[in-house]
Amino acid sequence: MVGEGSGPRWGYNGDPDKPTFTPSVLVTGKKITRDQSGKWDGDWERDASGNAITFVCHSFVTDGRIQFLNDCTHDMAGQTVDLPDFD
Repeated sequence: MVGEGSGPRWGYNGDPDKPTFTPSVLVTGKKITRDQSGKWDGDWERDASGNAITFVCHSFVTDGRIQFLNDCTHDMAGQTVDLPDFD
């Protein structure tokens, strides 16, 4: 486990080429709208009632692969892909 003292901890297998992190990663928020240049225009995507639409990305990173869980609200839900290369 990573970190000192009391409180929640996260795990890392120490392999920079094929990392494993535990527990899962859960990101939630609201879907944003973008201007023509792709930047956030300060608003959220809204449903027919005018409510901001919730965004969920829930994943595990295991042996250098990202497993997107089925509760994700994006197109990668249910898929497993290699981590992209980072400089």
